[in-house]
Amino acid sequence: MLVQREETDVPDDATVTAADIARLAGVGRAAVSNWRRRHPDFPRPVGGTMASPTFSLAEITAWLQTQGKLNDVPLEEDVWQRLRAMAIDEAHLGVVIGEAGDQLRGARPVTVEGLRELAESWGAQEAFEFLVGRHLEVHARRGETTPPEIAALMAGLLDPGTGSVLDPACGTGALLREARSARWLLGQEQDAGLAHIAGARLAFPGTQGVEIRPGDSLRHDAFRGTTADAVLCDPPFHHRHWGHEELTADPRWEYGLPPRMEPELAWVQHALAHLGPGGLAVVLMPPAAAGRRSGRRIRAQLLRRGALRAVVALSGSYHLWLLRHPGTAASPNGVLMVEGADAEGVTRLWRDFQHEPDLDEPGLGRVVPVIDLLDDEVDLTPGRHLAAGGGAQTAERYVQTRDRLAALVRGLGELIPGVEPRPEPRELPVTSIAELARIGALSLHQSPAGREPDPVASGRPLLTTEDVIEGRRPSGRVVAADPAEPWIITRSGDVVVTAAARHFAARVVDQDGALLGPHLWLVRVDPAALDPHYLAGILRSTANVRSSSGATTGSRVDPRRAQVPRPPLDEQRRLGEVFRRVQDLEYALRGSVALGSEMAQLLADGVAQGHLLPAEG
Repeated sequence: MLVQREETDVPDDATVTAADIARLAGVGRAAVSNWRRRHPDFPRPVGGTMASPTFSLAEITAWLQTQGKLNDVPLEEDVWQRLRAMAIDEAHLGVVIGEAGDQLRGARPVTVEGLRELAESWGAQEAFEFLVGRHLEVHARRGETTPPEIAALMAGLLDPGTGSVLDPACGTGALLREARSARWLLGQEQDAGLAHIAGARLAFPGTQGVEIRPGDSLRHDAFRGTTADAVLCDPPFHHRHWGHEELTADPRWEYGLPPRMEPELAWVQHALAHLGPGGLAVVLMPPAAAGRRSGRRIRAQLLRRGALRAVVALSGSYHLWLLRHPGTAASPNGVLMVEGADAEGVTRLWRDFQHEPDLDEPGLGRVVPVIDLLDDEVDLTPGRHLAAGGGAQTAERYVQTRDRLAALVRGLGELIPGVEPRPEPRELPVTSIAELARIGALSLHQSPAGREPDPVASGRPLLTTEDVIEGRRPSGRVVAADPAEPWIITRSGDVVVTAAARHFAARVVDQDGALLGPHLWLVRVDPAALDPHYLAGILRSTANVRSSSGATTGSRVDPRRAQVPRPPLDEQRRLGEVFRRVQDLEYALRGSVALGSEMAQLLADGVAQGHLLPAEG
């Protein structure tokens, strides 16, 4: 439908872009650029930028009519320009478009001239989608323009029968539109205009329940305490001022405080905080988030607790992270890594993964054991863990892993200590840790409550509970610039204690200067009274687990009730050496299991690709 436009119809303060002018005249944008160069009387820009100027709609309309280039205005263009003229400024335009959506769907009386006719001609929903599209052209921002094919894929990965879906950075509702089969659609958007558009867009017939709220989800969570069956999110991860300073102690950071420059890890944890047990979150992520050093501790926690289930590399600069609320169900032993699959392939691999925990499809995706991902880098980039196109490299890695395992196995015998039965059991004086502290044989220190590491790339080394259990060097980092802060600094020979499954985990520190992390105790012995390796070994006894009630989680470790038999110091030292060798043997066996698992996977990949064959003889 065309509308005859009179000059008096044109609002004086309305503006248009070069693209708008091209549509009004029915030409391409190149023609508008030619008019600007060839016609001295072409109207001058009144705003915008050098690259994207804006012009007075009244002046442009008058010029086009004078040149005979504008006789009739398409109805949709007339309505669009009227709505733009109604906005106080560009920031207010979203509210105006949202109100037009309310009018189109019958939630309020139609007051915009031409809007009813456009609805009758196009259909109310199609008319509104046209207006939303024009608004996005004016505000072409990354956060509100999730590619349609990715939005469809993300929604298609949700569990069948999902009842409620939340998008905490919903923009104009593109992701939630793809999940309209759910009974409830919940969304929050920082831009009030976009939130209004999303609410109107999703409230058209076909959606059962919609609740869209304005506000900053990280700073002012409008759905605090609300859980959903699923979360879809394409977060504004380029916004670095996301509230790091204000939100340091936020309870959502269950997996670690997000680094200042990694807001995407804040959005991931925000999504998990809004999932019910077993709920699924599908989050669009920048590829860099899979490998940045500053985020490795949070990535490691997501893996250890079974929250991260899959990482999908999409064409272009996108990754998808699929996460489940750990809930009460058993966590899988691996993470699905996918690269090179189309949307149908991604969906199929994800569905198959639900009942094939060892899924492996060469060239597209495979399940990578969690233990293989928990190295120093915790790099979750799928291409790094898929063997597609790297058969020769797989064969080389197999040989290297085999040789490492062989060397490790050869050294195991040397770690087995020589211990023999005592002809007659003997009774020794037994003293509690608390009593030993009272008489000065040792001092006992506990890490400050509530102190969590700041996962940054630089800073002082921090010993974590995982480090103690796994027998490794301090893996944490923390900024502790204030010397008055009550951090406990380790010394070589200290015994650090936490709780592992059904026993204490205790190890002797062999370097100075690390900070004691959360949920750890430090025992500093007088070497003239106690041998530290002997003490660490005796703490692991079954009797001490029983005597130290509550020693089932790291936060409840209390070694003060542990009982320590006290043989002569020279015997303690000999027994301490035995305990040390057995602990080294335990760590070596753990490493051999990990290497054996890696070698088996590399063997399967190498044979499948034709790069490995059995050795002769």
